[in-house]
Amino acid sequence: MSKPACNPFFEADFSKFMDMSKMMDMSKMMDMSKMMDMSKMMGEFKMPGMNIDALMTAHRKNIEAITAANQMAFESLQAFARRQTELARQSFDAVTSMMSAIISAQTPEEKVARHAEATKAAMERCVASLKELTDMATRNHYQAIDAVSNRVCESIDEMQSIVKTTTTV
Repeated sequence: MSKPACNPFFEADFSKFMDMSKMMDMSKMMDMSKMMDMSKMMGEFKMPGMNIDALMTAHRKNIEAITAANQMAFESLQAFARRQTELARQSFDAVTSMMSAIISAQTPEEKVARHAEATKAAMERCVASLKELTDMATRNHYQAIDAVSNRVCESIDEMQSIVKTTTTV
């Protein structure tokens, strides 16, 4: 007898493809001591009137802001996934209790009435859950965008300041 056809995607272990905790550990990716070495090296590179230390400080702040935004996005994604899992578990529990209530009904009319009530309640819970998850995702996206946007504005101000001091020297 042959083996029944199966979907290979259901058998794959996607957790082996990437470990998000290792990917998001920015301290390993960006060693600040290496950045300081770069600052020393760039300090030896002389450009008339250019404040290399200020430029490196601005870029370091940019990298720190991106790292913080990535960390914030990762943590909010984890919170979103936890809440989504919690809502799914609550839905499965509700379906189980709904089925018990329908099965325990004595007459067919009572079964239909309980089924209609349970379906309406389930739809209301689903819509409320969807709204909650949408609000959560939107709030998290705005927080990340605000963090990056604020740093971009600060960076532009810093670059203008560096250019002004360069041209006045």
